[in-house]
Amino acid sequence: MSSELKNLSSYNKDDVPSGEKYSFGIVVADWNSDITYNLLDGAIKTLIENGTDERDILVQHVPGSYELPFGAAMMFSRKKFDAIICLGCIIQGETRHFEFIANAVANGIMNVSLKQEIPVIFGVLTANTLLQAQERSGGRCGNKGVEAAITALKMAAL
Repeated sequence: MSSELKNLSSYNKDDVPSGEKYSFGIVVADWNSDITYNLLDGAIKTLIENGTDERDILVQHVPGSYELPFGAAMMFSRKKFDAIICLGCIIQGETRHFEFIANAVANGIMNVSLKQEIPVIFGVLTANTLLQAQERSGGRCGNKGVEAAITALKMAAL
C-alpha cells in the first residue's frame, strides 16, 4: 500500500491559499464517530490555521456516510458556501454492503458538486479495518480531515 508509511496530512502551508475570505460547510457522519469526529477536528483546525474565521464554518451532522450527499445538498439551502466538506468512515465488513455504500456516497457527493457547481469534497475513509481508519483519522498516516480541508481551500480559490 503506497500510503502505509506516509503521513498523508503533511503539507507546505505556503502552497495553500488563505481561507480568510471563504466560508465552508462541513457535513459529518455520526456513524463511526470515534473516527469521524477526529476527521472533523482535523478539518476545522486546518481551516482556522489557514485563515478561515470560525464563524465562517458551519457543521451539520448526519446519521451515516450514506446521508452525506443529502446533507451537502441541504447545506446549499441554508447559505452560500465556497466549498463543502463531507466527512465519513465506511469500514469493510463481511458482506458487499461496503461496496454499495461507498459507491453511492462517492457518486452522490460528485453529483451534488456538479449540480450545485461548487466543490464538495470527498473526505470519506473507505477502510478495510478499524485500525486502518484509526491510522487515517489522526494516527500514523495522518488525518483525512486535514487533507479534505486543504483540498477545500484549494478548490475554493479556483
